[in-house]
Amino acid sequence: MKNVIKAGLVLCMATLNSYAQQTPAVSPSYDFTLADCIQYAYLHQDTIVNARLDVKSAEYKVKETTGIGLPQINGSASFLDYVKIPTTLIPGEFIGAPGTYIPLKFGVKYQSNLGLDASQILFDGSYLVGLKASKTYKELSQRNVTRSLIEANVQVTKAYYQVLVSGESIKLLDANIKQIREQYDQTTAQNKQGFVEKIDVDRVSVQLNDLVTTRANTLRLLILNIQMLKFQMGMPIETQLTLRDKLEDVKLDETETESILVATDTAAYHKRVEYSLYETQLKLNKLDLQRQKSQFLPTLSAVANYTSSYQNNGFSTLYNSQFPSSYIGLNLKVPIFNGFQRTNQVKQAKISVQKTQNDMDNLKNALNLQTSAARIGYINGLQTLNNQKHNREVAEEVLRVSRIKYQQGVGSSIEVTQAETSLVTADNSYIQGLYNALISKVDLDRAYGKIQ
Repeated sequence: MKNVIKAGLVLCMATLNSYAQQTPAVSPSYDFTLADCIQYAYLHQDTIVNARLDVKSAEYKVKETTGIGLPQINGSASFLDYVKIPTTLIPGEFIGAPGTYIPLKFGVKYQSNLGLDASQILFDGSYLVGLKASKTYKELSQRNVTRSLIEANVQVTKAYYQVLVSGESIKLLDANIKQIREQYDQTTAQNKQGFVEKIDVDRVSVQLNDLVTTRANTLRLLILNIQMLKFQMGMPIETQLTLRDKLEDVKLDETETESILVATDTAAYHKRVEYSLYETQLKLNKLDLQRQKSQFLPTLSAVANYTSSYQNNGFSTLYNSQFPSSYIGLNLKVPIFNGFQRTNQVKQAKISVQKTQNDMDNLKNALNLQTSAARIGYINGLQTLNNQKHNREVAEEVLRVSRIKYQQGVGSSIEVTQAETSLVTADNSYIQGLYNALISKVDLDRAYGKIQ
């Protein structure tokens, strides 16, 4: 009986464990503003995480290069067992037997050496330049982090706006569906009373079905846009995310249009991280040129050695006899001729500097062009958005008047349907214009180096 009870308890525990393993874990949920999404991306996006790891690696590279100039100490140890002691031939003249050689064995069976070597750089032009280059390399990796942060900011902001605009599109579709459904119910009732024809009901029904289908498609795109936002943030797709900001919270300063149109900031490229990256790369190339030139200079280092030798025919008494030796000195290396290799390396380094300078000039023009394009794009976006707002207001008024005329019997259902179609088209244009204006503002801030 006890065994049955134990078996039952074991079975119950196994069942509970299995159920616990099969129960899905609850995904974390976040309610984020745009600023929250950007900060989350700064901490979790893989590109940024890797860029920060590159900075860590660069810090270790600086320490590695610095270590070259510190004293270098190495220990050595050896043990030899002469299974057969080497034989040396001695001329027979030494014992009065000219023309012959006498084989003699010199040495002991066991030999061991313990040594310590030390060196210290006193002067090496390549090391001094390399130390500067390693610190500049760290600076380059830090600027890469800044570029990754800016890129994440831009991508997350655009994805966030895309979600807000998709939500606004659904709101407009819901309003249009509500109006057309009311018209459908009204037209159906009028058809039953014999006031309108069946074709009028069908016409409204087709329009209603189109809007319902469009809403379903837009809703699926909204879900996809939220997933895209989470991807840009470095957030797992299955995580629950809701957006706290509303579209009306996003401000587009339409009063600055004229000032932007007049503005011609030809020095904006200095604020761009892309240009500063090239400046750092140019600095690295110039340091490499200095390093190549330093190959013509001599190098000087201090050296020291201490060695303790042990020899004996018996293994147990090997370390009873010690024969130490040591020395200190200087090692001077003067380059004289190496087949013009150093000369050609210097010329190659000069070409690299020239190429980087040319790339910087080209980038400067490209960034200035990008600034002009972003400025014009933002102005066009604002003007287009204002035009679409006006068109939407006009379409709403036309629909209102068409319905009044239809209800009073002086208008046709076709006129109402056309007005409703025009309103839907105006809504779509407004949504697209709103998104373009928001995105053009992000591009403008980036072009002027305002996103850091």
